[in-house]
This record gives sequence, C-alpha cells and structure tokens, in this order.
Amino acid sequence: MELNGIVIDDSFAEAFPMKGTRLVITAHNLEWARHAAVATTGFATSVIACGCEAGIERELAPEETPDGRPGIAILIFSMSGRELAKQVEKRVGQCVLTCPTTAVYAGLFEGDAIALGKNLRFFGDGWQTSKVIGGQRYWRVPVMDGEFVAQETTWVTTQAVGGGNLLLLATDTAAALAAAEAAVAAMKQLPNIVMPFPGGVVRSGSKVGSKYPALGASTNDAYCPSLRELAAKSELGPDIGSVMEIVIDGLTDADVAAAMRTGLKALIERGAASGLKRIGAGNYGGKLGPFLYHLHKLVPGTAEARA
Repeated sequence: MELNGIVIDDSFAEAFPMKGTRLVITAHNLEWARHAAVATTGFATSVIACGCEAGIERELAPEETPDGRPGIAILIFSMSGRELAKQVEKRVGQCVLTCPTTAVYAGLFEGDAIALGKNLRFFGDGWQTSKVIGGQRYWRVPVMDGEFVAQETTWVTTQAVGGGNLLLLATDTAAALAAAEAAVAAMKQLPNIVMPFPGGVVRSGSKVGSKYPALGASTNDAYCPSLRELAAKSELGPDIGSVMEIVIDGLTDADVAAAMRTGLKALIERGAASGLKRIGAGNYGGKLGPFLYHLHKLVPGTAEARA
C-alpha cells in the first residue's frame, strides 16, 4: 500500500499482555511535579532489563488532582503484578517521597489493589498519621519541608498491553528522527498510553536470539543500514539510510490501536518528500503475542481506522 508517496508494509505489530497502573504526582508547582515524575519513570524503557516500562502520560491542572495542586500523571507497566508492585514502591519511595513538596495518589480505581503509601508510611518512624476520606485512606508522613501525603493503595489493571510499534524507514537520520518526533507528538495527545523509550523513540531495535548464548536479544540486523550488504536478509533498499522505532504501551488493546492509528496519520501526512519512505512494524510471526496490529487496517480511510 502506498499513501502520499510512503509505502505502508503489509505487516503488523505484535504486542503482549501486561499489568499497568496510573499514579498522580502533585507538587507546589508543575516544575517540581515533573521533576518527581521524570525521576520515577527513569530507567524504565523495557522490562527486558528495567523491571518495568513507564512514562509520563500528561500534565494535570489543579482542578484535576485530589489536592487541587498542579500534577503529572504517569503510567507504569510490568509483566507481573508482583513485579509492578515492587517497582511502584521502590520508585515512589526513592523519587517522589524524596522530591520537595510532592504528594502521590492513585490514578486507577479498578482492578487489583497494591501498596502505594501503605509501606512507605513507616519512613515516618512512628510519627506518621492517616485519615480516611471518601472511603480511601491517606498517609501523612512528616518530612523536612512539611509532610508527604500518599494514598494508601493504587490499583492495577490486567488489561494493559505493551509492545505496539511502528518502524520508520527514511533516507537519512535527520528525516527519520523528524518523522519520529512528529508521530510521538501526535500520539502524546491521547490518554492511557506512553512511549517508554527516550523521547518515545528507540534506534536499537532488536530481534529474538543472538550468536552469543548469554543474550536473549540482539541487534535487528535486517533493519541496520550499515549491514545492508552483509545481513542474511536485509529489509532495506538502497534509498533507506536510517530506521527509527516507536514502541507504545497502553492501558487497553484499544488504546494501543488508537495510538498507532494516530501515529500513522501523522506520518502519512508528512509525505515522501520529507524523506520518510516506508512504514513497517516489528513482530515475531504472530507466535508470541496475542495482540496483532495490522498496519493496513489502521491507516486512514479504512473501516477499522474509523472505528
């Protein structure tokens, strides 16, 4: 399929079930809420090595937060509920509790409950106090700038999906990066999704397996321009000088599909004159992940894309 001069591969992204939660971080002003959110979602690009995948979902106005202060909503995903609970407690304890003026609240209210402030309250060394408001318990922990407020629990959805993706094939790095930035900016306008890699973009796409037995994944040589003449099966023509990938995690299957539709629309609107030549997706032949996002069903104009 070709749209606006850009070839859309007859391919699909293959994604996996995950557990996910939303946290709401508030502070004296948006800058300090963002400091805490950035730290909390750091080193969270892939569950392969980070234990979770996380990112900033959006900014929140004071009228959208429990305490009437500016805030940031973040999403955190992991493969198991136990690992997600561990990651939430460690990250909030090290990156929100420590950050001046912050408080943290649940951003989901259905699913399985996990500790948020329930264990962090012990940092108060016996001085901590709690109050139940609207059926929810909140902990107040004394700290040097006043007090740290944390809701006792947050909730985890089992409907989350990780690994939706788009591959952007362009003439050079500048064109590939500009296309990726445009797609990420468009997708960031949607709720319930994050793109966990730096700036939402990953240049080190991987394949399953390696010539080195200790590695479970290695460079995706089929999409490496420098290996075009050397790889057993290169996917790149002579006009492709750079490839970027965008990975999407969402709270539901529909959220990931919506993000990919939005990203595709933004990319196609740029046209081939921008240097973007092809759009593909990464998969494992449909054998590993139950969620398959077929590009031809998501591009603008199809019935699926309008759904």
